[in-house]
Amino acid sequence: MISGLQEPKTLVLGIGNTVMSDDGVGVKVVQRIQREYRFPESVSVVDGGTLGLDLLPMLEQIDNLIVVDAVETGKEPGTCVRLTGEELPIALETKVSPHQMGLKDLLAVARLLGHFPREMVLIGVQPESIEMDTELTPKIEAQVEILIDNVLKELERLGIKPALEESQN
Repeated sequence: MISGLQEPKTLVLGIGNTVMSDDGVGVKVVQRIQREYRFPESVSVVDGGTLGLDLLPMLEQIDNLIVVDAVETGKEPGTCVRLTGEELPIALETKVSPHQMGLKDLLAVARLLGHFPREMVLIGVQPESIEMDTELTPKIEAQVEILIDNVLKELERLGIKPALEESQN
């Protein structure tokens, strides 16, 4: 082992507005992951809510970014998607809600400042409703486990195996 090499840093970022029904799915998925799993120090799991550019400092030392969010794909509500790299800004052209413009701006500013993650993946789902409501629609609620599994698969692909919290065993 070569000394001085650091393990790549990974950020799992759930974004969305939890008072706009399905728009809050990213936050709710990340909150479940935070409760149910433990990660090595090189992994941060963050509820980014609707913070937008306020999240910029988190990207400064990140090698891998996994974003969890509701995303407008034009597909059937509940359809899960995996987008990578340059697909992310394109997917964010059609906003589900105002926070996505914040994410698009965040990624643009990060690139300008040289803090762009080496690898970016968006784990998303086509929302059914973004009306004022604190609950997910049944169609999107039914996809939460799949979204969690997709995030865990991404982490595994990066060589990261989270441990279940003791109360989850």
